Amino acid sequence: MKIAICGLGLIGGSFARAYKAEGHTVLGRDINESTMSFAIQNGICDGTYGDADIASCDLLIIALCPQTAIAYLESIAPLVGEKCTVIDICGTKRDVCEAGYRLAKEHGFRFCGTHPMAGLHFSGIHYSRADLFKDASMVLVPREGESEDFINEVKALLAPAHFGRFTLCDPYEHDKMIAYTSQLAHVVSNAYVKSPTARMHHGFSAGSYKDLTRVAKLDENMWTELFLQNADCLGAELDGIISSLTEYKKAIEEKDANTLRSLLREGRIIKEETDGNV
Repeated sequence: MKIAICGLGLIGGSFARAYKAEGHTVLGRDINESTMSFAIQNGICDGTYGDADIASCDLLIIALCPQTAIAYLESIAPLVGEKCTVIDICGTKRDVCEAGYRLAKEHGFRFCGTHPMAGLHFSGIHYSRADLFKDASMVLVPREGESEDFINEVKALLAPAHFGRFTLCDPYEHDKMIAYTSQLAHVVSNAYVKSPTARMHHGFSAGSYKDLTRVAKLDENMWTELFLQNADCLGAELDGIISSLTEYKKAIEEKDANTLRSLLREGRIIKEETDGNV
C-alpha cells in the first residue's frame, strides 16, 4: 500500500512506523521541517508527499488537531479522488466528521472518522513507536448508513497497525464516551497536581500517585481545543464528579463513617463490575 500521513507527531509518527515495518510505502507531511527531516533520515517515511500525490495513495491519515484537520480536509478535498480513503484521528469527532462526511459527498471520496485508543504522556515523533497500537482499540465513526463492505475495507487498511479490536459508534456517542474515559481523567489529573503538597511528594508517593498524575503532563494547546470542542459532554462529566466529591467531603467533615463507608463500597463495586469491560 501507499500511505500518506499529514502530521507526524506521536500518533502520526507511530502510524508511519507501523506501516513501514510492514513494508508499505509511507509519505509524510509536517509543518515542522525538522520533524519531516527526522522522519526521512530515520526511515520513518520514504519522503514528503505533495497535493498531487494524494489521489494515488490508498490511505490518507490526517493526524492533526480538529480545527486544523477540518481546514486541511477542505483544502485537499477536490484532490482526493475515488482511490484514496481518508481518515482523521482527532480526539473529538462531531465537528471533524460533519466536515468529512460533507466534503466526501461533495467531492466523491471515501471518509471515515477514527480515534485510536492509544498514546503516551510524551509528544512528538521522537517518542513514536511501531507497536503503539498493538492490541489497542480503534474507534471507527463512519457516516450513518455506511456499508459494511466499506467498514471492512477501512479495517483492512488499518491492519498494519495491529489493533486488537474495533468499536463502531456515531460522532456524539464517541464524544460523550471520550469526555469520561479520557478528557475528564486529564482534567482531574491536571488539577490534582496543583495541590501545594505535590511539590513535597518525593519519598511519600508510589503507584497510586503515579497512576493518577500520569496524564497531568499534557499539551495544553491541544487539550484546550479538545476540551472546548466537547464542552457540553465534558461539562456534564465534571458536574458529576464535583457532585460525587462533595458527598465524600461532607461525609469526611461530619465524620459520618456509615455514609463514607457506603460511598467507598459503591465505588469499589462499580470498579469490580466494570473491570471486565476494559
